[in-house]
Amino acid sequence: MASNSYLNHAYPTPAPTPPNSTISDSNINHPRITVLASSRAVVSGHLTAATIAISLTSGQITSIFHSVLPASDFPPGTPYVDHSPHILLPGLVDAHVHLNEPGRTEWEGFWTGTRAAAFGGVTTVVDMPLNAIPPTTTVEGLREKVKAAQGQCWVDVGFYGGVVPGNACELKGLVREGVRGFKGFLIDSGVDEFPAVSSSDIAKVMAELADETTMLMFHAEMIPPITDSVGDLVQLSLPPLSPSGPLTSYSTFLRSRPPSFETYAISEVIALSSLAPALPLHIVHLSAIEAIPLLREARVAGVKITAETCFHYLSLSAEAVEEGDTRHKCCPPIRMQANQDGLWSELLREDDSVIKTVVSDHSPCTPNLKLLPAKLARDDSESVGESGKGDFFAAWGGISSVGLGLSILWTEGQKRGVTAEDVVKWCCTNTAKQVGLEHQKGTLAVGFDGDVAVFDDQGEFVVDPSAMLFRNKCSPYQGKILKGVVRETWIRGHRVYSRAHGFENKKGPGGKLLLEPRKFRA
Repeated sequence: MASNSYLNHAYPTPAPTPPNSTISDSNINHPRITVLASSRAVVSGHLTAATIAISLTSGQITSIFHSVLPASDFPPGTPYVDHSPHILLPGLVDAHVHLNEPGRTEWEGFWTGTRAAAFGGVTTVVDMPLNAIPPTTTVEGLREKVKAAQGQCWVDVGFYGGVVPGNACELKGLVREGVRGFKGFLIDSGVDEFPAVSSSDIAKVMAELADETTMLMFHAEMIPPITDSVGDLVQLSLPPLSPSGPLTSYSTFLRSRPPSFETYAISEVIALSSLAPALPLHIVHLSAIEAIPLLREARVAGVKITAETCFHYLSLSAEAVEEGDTRHKCCPPIRMQANQDGLWSELLREDDSVIKTVVSDHSPCTPNLKLLPAKLARDDSESVGESGKGDFFAAWGGISSVGLGLSILWTEGQKRGVTAEDVVKWCCTNTAKQVGLEHQKGTLAVGFDGDVAVFDDQGEFVVDPSAMLFRNKCSPYQGKILKGVVRETWIRGHRVYSRAHGFENKKGPGGKLLLEPRKFRA
């Protein structure tokens, strides 16, 4: 007869955690928990052996033991898996994803984008307000997006609202409807339905949101008043009037978007911050290291401002981009290797780094919009007429990588001493805090959702189409060998995906739409 030692173990979690691990006698014959164990798990930010019990009723973690308990310590029939030596991580929270539905579903969609996320251990994504039609700039626009997402999400999905000229009156309503924060562009966004905001627009937005429980984020690029840049109009435009080189050369494109674009925009945001001093501000996809001192100085002065960077800025470099390989185009641009090294140095600071989170900024499009030359295209659908091939100024800007980020970060991080705890801090704990989900997501602790990524830190895989579950298989990572494989992805105690068997929920998608209004500021 199996022992009931599960009922008798001393409760090992920290004192503030409520001891709610016991199982009532009525449940002994019908266990409603799943148990995951491993010799290595990142629990409350620390690597340890762990056995984790997850309620299948609430979907929350009910107890954690800091050792690997045998299956016999649990009631008969309890689902139990010992994943040793793989690492149990909290499910990743990707706080910057463009899913593009409704309106541009041929670019991406909830079904394909969330399956790609689950492949890579991402259990929560937060959808950006632009590239769908309508954009999420009104309450009605949010409701349209929520309607499109129903029944399609394999992981949990939250939503951002957008700030555009003239929509300040919609913002409080969007807060009440549950958006996780707001994003605006300080430069042309590349889509007509999401225009850039001016300083006067930002002032109105800050007045509306000053006392709200939310976060205001910016795509921080602006053309300085005096510049020798010949930049394009961000995403899609005619070639520059005075090109400094061939339009198929990445160096030409890079010179068109210098670091001054970012520093000037961030300086403008900091200058406006006094209009709403309690409102958390955030810079999305920071690329230029020249902006780091500005952010640090502002934080020392009491400005509530943070930044994120992206997997591609930490793993790709301008020097390595081939002629015409427009899969690498994004804005702000991928910069030189020395810039990448500087981002890593800031991220790895032991004191208060201004870069708090690492995200994908998955921004896909149909392959033909990337204008790839034939030598780089997988098939004819990815190429265009000879006149447009490889033109970095005419190609759509965006990197496709959702679901690959953990492996990208681990591959590059192994050269720099990155630990599993570091990854959890940047991609789970801090991203959950960024979007107001720190009470529910991003940590393996009692009372949190039982979202788990089973991570094989020694495994490797080639990024081929079978590893790119997003709709369009067009990514600068194609053909690369990445280290670190997500073996399984669990959401609220249910296995959603495994490398061995694929998607296992025969009932279909089980992801939730996270529409409860924020309770916490970042």
